[in-house]
Amino acid sequence: MKVVTNTKLIKRNAKIGQYTSIGALVVLGIGLFISFKMPAKFIYSLGALLLGFFMSQIGMYYGNRWGRSPRPDELIDKGLKGLGREFTVYHYVTAASHLLVGPAGVWTLMPYYQSGTIVYEKKRWKSRGGGFLQSYLRLFGQENIGRPEIESETEIEATKRYLTKILPEGSEVPPVKALLLFTSPKAELKVEDAPLPSITPKDLKDFMREKSKEEPIGDLLLDTLLQALPKPDREE
Repeated sequence: MKVVTNTKLIKRNAKIGQYTSIGALVVLGIGLFISFKMPAKFIYSLGALLLGFFMSQIGMYYGNRWGRSPRPDELIDKGLKGLGREFTVYHYVTAASHLLVGPAGVWTLMPYYQSGTIVYEKKRWKSRGGGFLQSYLRLFGQENIGRPEIESETEIEATKRYLTKILPEGSEVPPVKALLLFTSPKAELKVEDAPLPSITPKDLKDFMREKSKEEPIGDLLLDTLLQALPKPDREE
């Protein structure tokens, strides 16, 4: 399995998350100091607390995606390791954050780090359990699953436009599919009726091998895609 990774983007965004989180703590500390020591300036305290909270949300967003160890791209690489040289995965170098191209076709991989039981019922995605930390994150709007079917359509359309742009004029643009990947080791999936395939990294390799048999992409089209896409920087 071949890999292309935008390491510069990962390092930059990890630093943004780190510095923003530190800055948030400083600003929150200033807000608390003002509220206790200078109660007459409550409006400044409130402003600092709101700014600090906003900065903490940004820090968590960047930290979860680029500062967490192992990162989503690392978990994907581990799940795909040994798949075969005919597959190539692209991290942060195309219109999709994680794009897999190979005999199984073109897939945008969408990682989620929710813990607990992941369910799909009444046309809604939910995560249950996961402990105190997960409940805290959900309370403050972080780590929510949201609407993956809508997010996937956005990534699919962006990927189609990207492929149309880089492929030779008149070339066929293959179907682009989305796969939800729940990367937390504490995630338990109960999503039999979900509109999108949803798995964990340990099942990723077998899933792609099965799709290669069910819906194989033509060799000529695959070769055209691989020639147009960024060149691999390593093999796993």
